[in-house]
Amino acid sequence: MNAQEKNFAYKVRHALNERLDELPENVTARLEKARGLALARKKAEAPAFVAVCRNVFAGAGGHTFGQPSWIDRISIGLPALILALGLMGIVHYEEQRQIRETASIDMAVLSDELPPVAYTDSGFSAWLEHHGA
Repeated sequence: MNAQEKNFAYKVRHALNERLDELPENVTARLEKARGLALARKKAEAPAFVAVCRNVFAGAGGHTFGQPSWIDRISIGLPALILALGLMGIVHYEEQRQIRETASIDMAVLSDELPPVAYTDSGFSAWLEHHGA
């Protein structure tokens, strides 16, 4: 029931109560019976449940008053820490991959039967380019 409906109901009740003493006996009995039926049909008032949403993004503490809780404090720094650790892990992995590739090339060069001087020969470089080795 909105405010306009309540206001109208109060006005009707007030108007009926003003002239209640002037109404005939059979009309007041019928009104009393109708009122009893209306009250019997009235819906029971049920508590209203309201969903309360809260900001869950990093940096949005969600508190408005007082000291932030330890969960609010951690929720600000934890995503940044995880991101930094992830980036450090990626850099470390890439460095190790580059070291392994360089080591495998060095092992192939050192285990070959050619002397190291052959790699500096311009003819040998041309032969490698021509044969795709």
